[in-house]
Amino acid sequence: MTALTADAARRRFLLLLALRWFPVGLMIPVTVLLPLERGLTLAQYGTAAALQGITVLLLELPTGGLSDAIGRRPVLLLAGVIELAALSLLTVADTVLLFVIFYVLQGVFRALDSGPLEAWYVDQALAADRRADIETGLSRSGVVLGVAVATGALATGGLVALDPSGAIPALTLPVYVALALQVVSLVAVAVLMTERRPGRGLAALAASVRGVPAAIGGALGLLRRSRIIVALVAVEVFWGFGMIGFESLMPVRLAEVVGDTGRASALMGPVGSLAWLASALGAALVPLLARRIGAPWTGFTLRIVQGLTLVGMALFAGAAGVIAAYLICYTVHGAANPVHNGLLHRQVEGPYRASLLSLNSMVCQPAGALGLVALTAIASAASLQVSLLVSAVVLAVAAPLYLAARGSGAPEPAGAVPAAELAPTP
Repeated sequence: MTALTADAARRRFLLLLALRWFPVGLMIPVTVLLPLERGLTLAQYGTAAALQGITVLLLELPTGGLSDAIGRRPVLLLAGVIELAALSLLTVADTVLLFVIFYVLQGVFRALDSGPLEAWYVDQALAADRRADIETGLSRSGVVLGVAVATGALATGGLVALDPSGAIPALTLPVYVALALQVVSLVAVAVLMTERRPGRGLAALAASVRGVPAAIGGALGLLRRSRIIVALVAVEVFWGFGMIGFESLMPVRLAEVVGDTGRASALMGPVGSLAWLASALGAALVPLLARRIGAPWTGFTLRIVQGLTLVGMALFAGAAGVIAAYLICYTVHGAANPVHNGLLHRQVEGPYRASLLSLNSMVCQPAGALGLVALTAIASAASLQVSLLVSAVVLAVAAPLYLAARGSGAPEPAGAVPAAELAPTP
Protein backbone atom coordinates (compact mmCIF):
# COMPACT_ATOMS: atom_id res chain seq x y z
CA MET A 1 0.00 0.00 0.00
CA THR A 2 1.48 3.36 -1.08
CA ALA A 3 1.90 5.83 1.79
CA LEU A 4 -0.06 9.07 1.47
CA THR A 5 1.66 12.42 1.35
CA ALA A 6 0.58 15.02 3.90
CA ASP A 7 -1.29 16.96 1.19
CA ALA A 8 -3.08 13.85 -0.07
CA ALA A 9 -4.11 12.93 3.47
CA ARG A 10 -5.49 16.43 3.97
CA ARG A 11 -7.53 16.31 0.76
CA ARG A 12 -9.07 12.97 1.70
CA PHE A 13 -9.71 14.17 5.24
CA LEU A 14 -11.59 17.26 4.04
CA LEU A 15 -13.68 15.30 1.54
CA LEU A 16 -14.65 12.71 4.14
CA LEU A 17 -15.45 15.49 6.60
CA ALA A 18 -17.77 17.21 4.10
CA LEU A 19 -19.60 13.93 3.48
CA ARG A 20 -19.89 13.45 7.25
CA TRP A 21 -21.37 16.86 8.10
CA PHE A 22 -23.60 17.70 5.13
CA PRO A 23 -26.24 15.17 6.32
CA VAL A 24 -26.06 16.77 9.77
CA GLY A 25 -26.93 20.11 8.18
CA LEU A 26 -29.87 18.46 6.42
CA MET A 27 -31.20 17.15 9.75
CA ILE A 28 -30.79 20.28 11.89
CA PRO A 29 -33.95 22.14 10.73
CA VAL A 30 -36.22 19.09 11.27
CA THR A 31 -34.65 17.62 14.42
CA VAL A 32 -37.33 18.99 16.76
CA LEU A 33 -40.20 19.43 14.32
CA LEU A 34 -40.25 15.86 12.98
CA PRO A 35 -41.00 14.08 16.29
CA LEU A 36 -43.60 16.74 17.12
CA GLU A 37 -45.26 16.20 13.74
CA ARG A 38 -45.42 12.48 14.50
CA GLY A 39 -47.25 12.94 17.77
CA LEU A 40 -44.63 13.39 20.49
CA THR A 41 -44.96 16.21 22.99
CA LEU A 42 -42.07 18.61 23.50
CA ALA A 43 -41.34 17.01 26.89
CA GLN A 44 -41.30 13.52 25.34
CA TYR A 45 -38.93 14.73 22.63
CA GLY A 46 -36.63 16.33 25.23
CA THR A 47 -36.49 13.17 27.33
CA ALA A 48 -35.73 10.97 24.31
CA ALA A 49 -33.12 13.38 22.91
CA ALA A 50 -31.35 13.62 26.28
CA LEU A 51 -30.48 9.93 25.98
CA GLN A 52 -28.18 10.76 23.07
CA GLY A 53 -25.97 12.94 25.26
CA ILE A 54 -25.96 10.37 28.06
CA THR A 55 -24.98 7.62 25.62
CA VAL A 56 -22.15 9.74 24.21
CA LEU A 57 -20.90 10.52 27.72
CA LEU A 58 -20.81 6.84 28.68
CA LEU A 59 -19.19 5.62 25.46
CA GLU A 60 -16.91 8.50 24.44
CA LEU A 61 -13.73 7.27 26.10
CA PRO A 62 -14.23 3.52 25.44
CA THR A 63 -14.85 4.19 21.74
CA GLY A 64 -11.77 6.40 21.58
CA GLY A 65 -9.80 3.54 23.08
CA LEU A 66 -11.35 1.19 20.53
CA SER A 67 -10.14 3.45 17.71
CA ASP A 68 -6.62 3.46 19.13
CA ALA A 69 -6.72 -0.31 19.57
CA ILE A 70 -8.24 -1.66 16.32
CA GLY A 71 -7.68 1.28 13.97
CA ARG A 72 -9.48 4.45 12.83
CA ARG A 73 -11.02 3.00 9.65
CA PRO A 74 -12.84 0.01 11.24
CA VAL A 75 -14.37 2.23 13.91
CA LEU A 76 -15.62 4.77 11.36
CA LEU A 77 -17.06 1.99 9.21
CA LEU A 78 -18.90 0.63 12.27
CA ALA A 79 -20.11 4.15 13.07
CA GLY A 80 -21.44 4.54 9.52
CA VAL A 81 -23.38 1.27 9.68
CA ILE A 82 -24.99 2.32 12.98
CA GLU A 83 -25.93 5.71 11.52
CA LEU A 84 -27.57 3.95 8.56
CA ALA A 85 -29.62 1.90 11.03
CA ALA A 86 -30.56 5.02 13.01
CA LEU A 87 -31.66 7.05 9.97
CA SER A 88 -33.58 4.06 8.56
CA LEU A 89 -35.47 3.86 11.86
CA LEU A 90 -36.13 7.61 11.79
CA THR A 91 -37.96 7.33 8.47
CA VAL A 92 -40.75 5.39 10.22
CA ALA A 93 -40.43 6.26 13.94
CA ASP A 94 -43.77 7.41 15.35
CA THR A 95 -43.70 6.42 19.03
CA VAL A 96 -41.69 7.49 22.06
CA LEU A 97 -40.00 4.07 22.21
CA LEU A 98 -38.84 4.22 18.60
CA PHE A 99 -37.47 7.73 19.09
CA VAL A 100 -35.69 6.56 22.26
CA ILE A 101 -34.03 3.78 20.24
CA PHE A 102 -33.14 6.27 17.51
CA TYR A 103 -31.43 8.67 19.93
CA VAL A 104 -29.53 5.86 21.67
CA LEU A 105 -28.27 4.71 18.25
CA GLN A 106 -27.34 8.31 17.45
CA GLY A 107 -25.41 8.49 20.71
CA VAL A 108 -23.49 5.31 19.85
CA PHE A 109 -22.76 6.69 16.36
CA ARG A 110 -21.50 10.02 17.67
CA ALA A 111 -19.32 8.37 20.29
CA LEU A 112 -17.75 6.10 17.65
CA ASP A 113 -17.45 8.97 15.17
CA SER A 114 -15.82 11.40 17.61
CA GLY A 115 -12.10 11.60 16.92
CA PRO A 116 -11.05 8.76 14.57
CA LEU A 117 -11.17 10.74 11.31
CA GLU A 118 -9.19 13.65 12.70
CA ALA A 119 -6.76 11.30 14.43
CA TRP A 120 -6.31 9.41 11.14
CA TYR A 121 -5.48 12.64 9.29
CA VAL A 122 -2.93 13.76 11.87
CA ASP A 123 -1.36 10.28 11.99
CA GLN A 124 -1.05 10.16 8.19
CA ALA A 125 0.25 13.72 7.85
CA LEU A 126 2.89 13.35 10.58
CA ALA A 127 3.93 9.93 9.27
CA ALA A 128 4.59 11.52 5.87
CA ASP A 129 6.32 14.60 7.33
CA ARG A 130 7.07 15.12 11.03
CA ARG A 131 6.99 18.88 10.39
CA ALA A 132 3.68 18.78 8.51
CA ASP A 133 1.46 21.81 9.04
CA ILE A 134 -1.47 20.00 10.66
CA GLU A 135 -2.89 23.27 12.01
CA THR A 136 -3.73 24.45 8.48
CA GLY A 137 -5.47 21.15 7.78
CA LEU A 138 -7.46 21.44 11.00
CA SER A 139 -8.43 25.04 10.23
CA ARG A 140 -9.59 24.03 6.76
CA SER A 141 -11.63 21.26 8.36
CA GLY A 142 -13.46 23.95 10.31
CA VAL A 143 -14.20 25.74 7.04
CA VAL A 144 -15.48 22.55 5.42
CA LEU A 145 -17.59 21.64 8.44
CA GLY A 146 -19.22 25.07 8.67
CA VAL A 147 -19.98 25.29 4.96
CA ALA A 148 -21.28 21.69 4.86
CA VAL A 149 -23.67 22.22 7.77
CA ALA A 150 -24.87 25.61 6.50
CA THR A 151 -25.41 24.25 2.97
CA GLY A 152 -27.26 21.21 4.31
CA ALA A 153 -29.54 23.37 6.45
CA LEU A 154 -30.35 25.64 3.50
CA ALA A 155 -30.98 22.59 1.30
CA THR A 156 -33.49 21.25 3.79
CA GLY A 157 -35.24 24.61 3.82
CA GLY A 158 -35.61 24.35 0.07
CA LEU A 159 -36.76 20.71 0.18
CA VAL A 160 -39.41 21.41 2.81
CA ALA A 161 -40.63 24.57 1.08
CA LEU A 162 -40.84 23.02 -2.41
CA ASP A 163 -42.03 19.58 -1.22
CA PRO A 164 -41.11 17.93 -4.54
CA SER A 165 -42.36 14.47 -3.51
CA GLY A 166 -46.03 14.10 -2.80
CA ALA A 167 -45.53 10.51 -1.58
CA ILE A 168 -43.09 11.47 1.22
CA PRO A 169 -44.04 14.00 3.94
CA ALA A 170 -42.06 17.22 3.59
CA LEU A 171 -40.29 16.90 6.97
CA THR A 172 -39.34 13.28 6.27
CA LEU A 173 -37.78 13.96 2.85
CA PRO A 174 -34.50 15.37 4.29
CA VAL A 175 -34.12 12.16 6.32
CA TYR A 176 -34.18 10.06 3.12
CA VAL A 177 -31.64 12.39 1.49
CA ALA A 178 -29.40 12.18 4.58
CA LEU A 179 -29.74 8.38 4.50
CA ALA A 180 -28.62 8.23 0.86
CA LEU A 181 -25.66 10.52 1.57
CA GLN A 182 -24.66 8.37 4.53
CA VAL A 183 -24.32 5.42 2.14
CA VAL A 184 -22.02 7.55 -0.02
CA SER A 185 -20.02 8.56 3.08
CA LEU A 186 -19.64 4.94 4.17
CA VAL A 187 -18.33 3.90 0.75
CA ALA A 188 -15.93 6.86 0.72
CA VAL A 189 -14.50 5.87 4.12
CA ALA A 190 -14.00 2.30 2.88
CA VAL A 191 -12.21 3.47 -0.28
CA LEU A 192 -10.27 6.58 0.76
CA MET A 193 -9.30 5.95 4.38
CA THR A 194 -6.23 3.76 3.88
CA GLU A 195 -4.58 2.55 7.06
CA ARG A 196 -1.67 0.27 7.90
CA ARG A 197 -2.70 -2.39 10.39
CA PRO A 198 -0.17 -4.96 11.62
CA GLY A 199 -2.64 -7.82 12.01
CA ARG A 200 -5.96 -8.94 10.56
CA GLY A 201 -8.48 -11.67 11.23
CA LEU A 202 -10.37 -12.70 14.37
CA ALA A 203 -7.25 -13.28 16.46
CA ALA A 204 -5.89 -9.82 15.64
CA LEU A 205 -9.30 -8.27 16.31
CA ALA A 206 -9.55 -10.00 19.69
CA ALA A 207 -6.04 -8.86 20.62
CA SER A 208 -6.88 -5.31 19.59
CA VAL A 209 -10.10 -5.24 21.60
CA ARG A 210 -8.16 -6.47 24.65
CA GLY A 211 -5.98 -3.41 24.11
CA VAL A 212 -8.88 -0.96 24.62
CA PRO A 213 -8.40 -0.65 28.43
CA ALA A 214 -4.69 0.00 27.85
CA ALA A 215 -5.52 2.74 25.33
CA ILE A 216 -7.92 4.37 27.79
CA GLY A 217 -5.32 4.05 30.53
CA GLY A 218 -2.72 5.58 28.24
CA ALA A 219 -4.90 8.65 27.63
CA LEU A 220 -5.59 9.04 31.35
CA GLY A 221 -1.89 8.60 32.00
CA LEU A 222 -1.13 11.49 29.66
CA LEU A 223 -3.60 13.59 31.60
CA ARG A 224 -1.92 12.70 34.89
CA ARG A 225 1.62 13.36 33.65
CA SER A 226 1.24 16.54 31.60
CA ARG A 227 0.15 19.87 33.02
CA ILE A 228 -0.28 21.11 29.44
CA ILE A 229 -2.91 18.46 28.67
CA VAL A 230 -4.60 19.17 32.03
CA ALA A 231 -4.77 22.86 31.08
CA LEU A 232 -6.18 22.15 27.60
CA VAL A 233 -8.81 19.73 28.91
CA ALA A 234 -9.73 22.31 31.57
CA VAL A 235 -10.29 24.84 28.77
CA GLU A 236 -12.79 22.39 27.27
CA VAL A 237 -14.66 22.24 30.60
CA PHE A 238 -15.04 26.03 30.74
CA TRP A 239 -15.86 26.09 27.04
CA GLY A 240 -18.59 23.45 27.39
CA PHE A 241 -20.19 25.41 30.23
CA GLY A 242 -19.95 28.78 28.48
CA MET A 243 -21.26 27.52 25.11
CA ILE A 244 -24.73 27.26 26.61
CA GLY A 245 -24.84 31.05 26.53
CA PHE A 246 -24.69 31.35 22.76
CA GLU A 247 -26.12 27.95 21.78
CA SER A 248 -29.17 27.70 24.05
CA LEU A 249 -29.84 31.19 25.43
CA MET A 250 -29.37 33.18 22.22
CA PRO A 251 -32.87 32.43 20.78
CA VAL A 252 -34.42 33.41 24.12
CA ARG A 253 -32.40 36.64 24.20
CA LEU A 254 -33.43 37.44 20.63
CA ALA A 255 -37.10 36.86 21.50
CA GLU A 256 -36.61 39.19 24.46
CA VAL A 257 -35.25 42.06 22.37
CA VAL A 258 -37.72 41.73 19.46
CA GLY A 259 -40.64 41.14 21.81
CA ASP A 260 -42.10 38.22 19.87
CA THR A 261 -41.21 34.52 19.95
CA GLY A 262 -42.55 33.83 16.45
CA ARG A 263 -40.50 36.62 14.90
CA ALA A 264 -37.40 35.45 16.77
CA SER A 265 -37.92 31.90 15.48
CA ALA A 266 -38.21 33.18 11.92
CA LEU A 267 -34.99 35.15 12.32
CA MET A 268 -33.04 32.25 13.83
CA GLY A 269 -33.32 30.13 10.66
CA PRO A 270 -31.22 32.32 8.34
CA VAL A 271 -29.15 33.63 11.26
CA GLY A 272 -28.25 30.06 12.22
CA SER A 273 -27.06 29.31 8.67
CA LEU A 274 -25.04 32.53 8.64
CA ALA A 275 -23.51 31.54 11.97
CA TRP A 276 -22.14 28.31 10.50
CA LEU A 277 -20.71 30.23 7.55
CA ALA A 278 -19.18 32.70 10.01
CA SER A 279 -17.66 29.72 11.83
CA ALA A 280 -16.14 28.57 8.54
CA LEU A 281 -14.72 32.06 7.94
CA GLY A 282 -13.13 32.07 11.38
CA ALA A 283 -11.52 28.70 10.76
CA ALA A 284 -10.18 29.94 7.40
CA LEU A 285 -8.61 33.08 8.85
CA VAL A 286 -7.17 31.80 12.13
CA PRO A 287 -3.89 30.46 10.63
CA LEU A 288 -2.95 34.06 9.80
CA LEU A 289 -3.27 35.04 13.46
CA ALA A 290 -1.60 31.86 14.73
CA ARG A 291 1.43 32.41 12.48
CA ARG A 292 1.73 35.97 13.74
CA ILE A 293 1.42 35.49 17.52
CA GLY A 294 1.66 31.71 17.99
CA ALA A 295 -1.05 29.14 18.75
CA PRO A 296 -1.12 29.52 22.58
CA TRP A 297 -1.55 33.31 22.41
CA THR A 298 -4.12 32.87 19.65
CA GLY A 299 -6.17 30.56 21.90
CA PHE A 300 -5.83 33.10 24.74
CA THR A 301 -7.03 35.96 22.52
CA LEU A 302 -9.97 34.04 21.08
CA ARG A 303 -11.30 33.06 24.52
CA ILE A 304 -11.23 36.73 25.62
CA VAL A 305 -12.92 37.93 22.43
CA GLN A 306 -15.60 35.25 22.64
CA GLY A 307 -16.36 36.32 26.19
CA LEU A 308 -16.76 39.91 24.96
CA THR A 309 -19.25 38.78 22.30
CA LEU A 310 -21.42 37.28 25.06
CA VAL A 311 -21.24 40.64 26.86
CA GLY A 312 -22.50 42.24 23.63
CA MET A 313 -25.36 39.74 23.38
CA ALA A 314 -26.30 40.57 26.97
CA LEU A 315 -26.11 44.37 26.77
CA PHE A 316 -27.09 45.36 23.21
CA ALA A 317 -30.67 46.57 23.16
CA GLY A 318 -31.65 45.85 19.55
CA ALA A 319 -31.94 42.75 17.41
CA ALA A 320 -29.22 43.95 15.01
CA GLY A 321 -26.68 44.29 17.82
CA VAL A 322 -27.52 40.93 19.37
CA ILE A 323 -27.33 39.16 15.99
CA ALA A 324 -24.03 40.87 15.13
CA ALA A 325 -22.53 39.78 18.46
CA TYR A 326 -23.82 36.24 17.86
CA LEU A 327 -22.24 36.05 14.40
CA ILE A 328 -18.91 37.35 15.71
CA CYS A 329 -19.15 34.79 18.52
CA TYR A 330 -19.54 31.98 15.99
CA THR A 331 -16.65 33.36 13.91
CA VAL A 332 -14.44 33.11 17.00
CA HIS A 333 -15.90 29.69 17.82
CA GLY A 334 -14.93 28.35 14.40
CA ALA A 335 -11.44 29.82 14.74
CA ALA A 336 -10.92 28.44 18.23
CA ASN A 337 -11.66 24.80 17.42
CA PRO A 338 -8.66 24.11 15.13
CA VAL A 339 -6.34 26.05 17.45
CA HIS A 340 -7.46 24.02 20.47
CA ASN A 341 -7.29 20.68 18.68
CA GLY A 342 -3.94 21.52 17.11
CA LEU A 343 -2.45 22.26 20.52
CA LEU A 344 -3.90 19.00 21.85
CA HIS A 345 -2.47 16.94 18.96
CA ARG A 346 1.00 18.36 19.59
CA GLN A 347 1.02 16.82 23.08
CA VAL A 348 0.54 13.17 22.08
CA GLU A 349 1.95 10.55 19.77
CA GLY A 350 -0.29 8.38 17.59
CA PRO A 351 -1.12 5.38 19.83
CA TYR A 352 -3.33 7.37 22.23
CA ARG A 353 -4.39 10.22 19.96
CA ALA A 354 -8.06 9.24 19.50
CA SER A 355 -8.42 8.39 23.20
CA LEU A 356 -7.17 11.84 24.17
CA LEU A 357 -9.53 13.51 21.69
CA SER A 358 -12.40 11.49 23.14
CA LEU A 359 -11.38 12.46 26.68
CA ASN A 360 -11.32 16.11 25.64
CA SER A 361 -14.74 15.77 24.01
CA MET A 362 -16.15 13.77 26.92
CA VAL A 363 -15.56 16.47 29.54
CA CYS A 364 -17.63 18.88 27.43
CA GLN A 365 -20.79 16.80 28.01
CA PRO A 366 -21.14 17.17 31.81
CA ALA A 367 -19.83 20.75 31.62
CA GLY A 368 -22.58 21.61 29.13
CA ALA A 369 -25.22 19.88 31.26
CA LEU A 370 -24.04 21.81 34.33
CA GLY A 371 -24.06 25.03 32.31
CA LEU A 372 -27.59 24.37 31.11
CA VAL A 373 -28.86 23.85 34.65
CA ALA A 374 -26.89 26.70 36.22
CA LEU A 375 -27.36 29.36 33.54
CA THR A 376 -31.10 28.75 33.12
CA ALA A 377 -31.46 28.89 36.92
CA ILE A 378 -29.59 32.21 37.00
CA ALA A 379 -31.79 33.52 34.17
CA SER A 380 -34.90 32.60 36.16
CA ALA A 381 -33.64 33.95 39.48
CA ALA A 382 -31.99 37.14 38.18
CA SER A 383 -32.26 37.85 34.45
CA LEU A 384 -31.24 36.49 31.08
CA GLN A 385 -28.67 39.27 30.79
CA VAL A 386 -26.98 38.26 34.05
CA SER A 387 -26.89 34.65 32.85
CA LEU A 388 -25.19 35.68 29.60
CA LEU A 389 -22.66 37.77 31.52
CA VAL A 390 -21.82 34.77 33.72
CA SER A 391 -21.33 32.72 30.55
CA ALA A 392 -19.01 35.46 29.22
CA VAL A 393 -16.89 35.37 32.37
CA VAL A 394 -16.60 31.56 32.31
CA LEU A 395 -15.38 31.62 28.69
CA ALA A 396 -12.83 34.36 29.37
CA VAL A 397 -11.52 32.78 32.59
CA ALA A 398 -10.20 29.84 30.55
CA ALA A 399 -7.95 32.09 28.42
CA PRO A 400 -4.75 31.95 30.58
CA LEU A 401 -4.82 28.13 30.52
CA TYR A 402 -3.69 28.19 26.88
CA LEU A 403 -0.42 29.82 27.89
CA ALA A 404 0.69 26.58 29.54
CA ALA A 405 1.32 25.28 26.01
CA ARG A 406 3.97 27.88 25.16
CA GLY A 407 7.16 26.19 24.03
CA SER A 408 5.57 22.72 24.01
CA GLY A 409 5.88 22.03 20.30
CA ALA A 410 2.99 24.30 19.35
CA PRO A 411 3.67 26.55 16.35
CA GLU A 412 5.49 29.72 17.39
CA PRO A 413 5.19 33.19 15.80
CA ALA A 414 7.21 33.65 12.63
CA GLY A 415 10.80 34.49 13.57
CA ALA A 416 10.38 33.57 17.23
CA VAL A 417 12.93 31.47 19.07
CA PRO A 418 11.16 28.39 20.57
CA ALA A 419 11.09 28.35 24.34
CA ALA A 420 12.33 25.38 26.34
CA GLU A 421 9.78 22.61 26.67
CA LEU A 422 7.76 22.76 29.86
CA ALA A 423 8.45 19.88 32.23
CA PRO A 424 5.52 17.52 32.82
CA THR A 425 3.99 17.31 36.25
CA PRO A 426 5.06 14.36 38.39
